[in-house]
Amino acid sequence: MTGPGTAPAPPSKGGRWIQHWDPENETFWKETGEKVARRNLYFSVLSEHIGFSIWTLWSVLVLFMGPEYGLTPADKFMLTSMVTLVGAVVRVPYTFAVAIFGGRNWTIISAALLLIPTCAAFAVMEPGTSFSTFLLVGLLAGIGGGNFASSMTNINAFFPLRKKGWALGLNAGGGNIGVPVIQLAALGIIGAGGGPRVLLGMYIPLIVVAAVMAALFMDNLENVKNDTGAAKDAARDAHTWIMSFLYIGTFGSFIGYSFAFGQVLQNQFGRTPLEAAYVTFIGPLLGSLIRPLGGWMADKYGGAKISLWNYVAMGAATAVLIGASMEKSLALFTAAFVVLFVLSGLGNGSTFKMIPGIFQNKALAKGLEGEEAAAYGRRLSGASMGLIGAVGALGGVGINLAFRQSFLSYGSGTGAFVAFLAFYAVCFVVTWAVYLRRTAPRVPVTTASSEAKPQLSYAEV
Repeated sequence: MTGPGTAPAPPSKGGRWIQHWDPENETFWKETGEKVARRNLYFSVLSEHIGFSIWTLWSVLVLFMGPEYGLTPADKFMLTSMVTLVGAVVRVPYTFAVAIFGGRNWTIISAALLLIPTCAAFAVMEPGTSFSTFLLVGLLAGIGGGNFASSMTNINAFFPLRKKGWALGLNAGGGNIGVPVIQLAALGIIGAGGGPRVLLGMYIPLIVVAAVMAALFMDNLENVKNDTGAAKDAARDAHTWIMSFLYIGTFGSFIGYSFAFGQVLQNQFGRTPLEAAYVTFIGPLLGSLIRPLGGWMADKYGGAKISLWNYVAMGAATAVLIGASMEKSLALFTAAFVVLFVLSGLGNGSTFKMIPGIFQNKALAKGLEGEEAAAYGRRLSGASMGLIGAVGALGGVGINLAFRQSFLSYGSGTGAFVAFLAFYAVCFVVTWAVYLRRTAPRVPVTTASSEAKPQLSYAEV
């Protein structure tokens, strides 16, 4: 029998399986849990980071693809839209794979799977390849988007509620930064006169390293069982779909703009691949770095409050983009776009922090206490994250399709930005109406550490 202040029990079956895990117990957390949780977090970030790089691979490959490839701007936007779509859809099964295979085991598998799209792209990346072939290989790269969902579900189970904003923000931010890293690598290769196969060849050994590191240093949690009921309960809960909608505004913006930024600079302002690459990485880089800060601010001030004002700021940045686009001001356009990236990253952290808080609040409202309430919150928040992450990523599909249509209809991205501005306004209204207009009553409860804690209000999630 394992006590609350002792190390996890030895594995009960093959591999690294932890039988006892109680992060809400402060004694357990300080003596055993925090060290193990942080170790799993760091290597989860590594795998998710490379997954993001492979997912967004085509955002930089299209910059290499000049006239000799025979692709129109509309073809390129369609290609990146479909890659984004696959990445969104696979997030749902990836979420539940953690409970079926174990967090460590699935991280190994999902990392190794990244070899498929990388090697396939290496094989076909040359002029003369048909658009349909590029599209098929691009769809394979979408599996990199699934790593986010399994990683977030896994890390959510390792950390106590009071640390989730920081932990989930760091996990997601470290993953998100895979976008600017591959764009920076492409910048260096383009500048050195290299080609896309050099970039792809660099990532093949990195994928192997990520899989090996997961095998050596990560753990599975025995008490994270496959629970199809949790998925059904999460899907029936209105908050899952409300948060999915809000996450479209933050993460959907981040991933959609990450795919589209370079193409917009090329098509609207006539930038060369090298000129576009010089600035394309800046927005995703800053947006990724600030995501943990968004989670920390949500821990401190409440995710709903931070998200609300973040949507206001995103709307303001978008309005500036509309003006810059109409005036054809490249400097103002680039600066505003980078600001919008930063705000999307901040909002990613604050909105995702809201999820565990919402379901913990619902547990307390049901009269649950202590570990029972914490287990209920982990169960539904973990299940909902995959759905929310998947729907949020679909926003990236919408952004790329909106840009495609805007360039086809008007020759610029201005029409798309007007649509985005309207969407951020709706996100503001929904956040205020659901999570800030009224707050839930505060009811004292007793936690597993035997300390009295107030019930969360929706304004604090």
